[in-house]
Amino acid sequence: MGRHALSEGINAVCVFCGSSSGAGTRYVDAATALGEHLARSGVLLVYGGAHVGTMGVLADAALAAGGEVVGVIPDGMVEREIAHTELTELHVVADMHERKALMAERADAFIALPGGAGTLEELFEVWTWAQLGLHAKPIGLLDIDGFYQPLRAMTDHMVDEGFLRASHRDTLLFDTDAARLLLRLAEHRLPRVDKWAG
Repeated sequence: MGRHALSEGINAVCVFCGSSSGAGTRYVDAATALGEHLARSGVLLVYGGAHVGTMGVLADAALAAGGEVVGVIPDGMVEREIAHTELTELHVVADMHERKALMAERADAFIALPGGAGTLEELFEVWTWAQLGLHAKPIGLLDIDGFYQPLRAMTDHMVDEGFLRASHRDTLLFDTDAARLLLRLAEHRLPRVDKWAG
């Protein structure tokens, strides 16, 4: 599998997404398009290791397009028989904390597809880590049909109310197109801002 210019800085992307498929077909379609684009760009997909919901759709699309996929799943979820067994690599870990740490370690960038509480929790953790200077990896949100616009408005409100710096808000890249978002992630450099200063 050849390498695309995109992967000069990004060789692996961690995608946060849902164990459900969402309403209608638009979220499944978005997961499919993202998986295919990652594979065709020669970018390794890192994700939560399940075969259900948009998680499974994303992984299957990447694999079908010739991509490589790394899944990371807690042991308790394997026992419920939701682990995807056809992946390039499947790592079974002790708990959610170990899962998120390994996913973050393997990735050069993060993308959140539309999802539920778990998707937001994963997104907020890597966003917080970036604010604390624990990593400098770009973070994107694939904003399908305005799904993430309420969150975008909330981050503006947090800035207005003095709980978040504008520079930290701007570390989240929102886009409606997977290919364009990946290019923006490859070009984006997180600001080095001391969260505790001034």
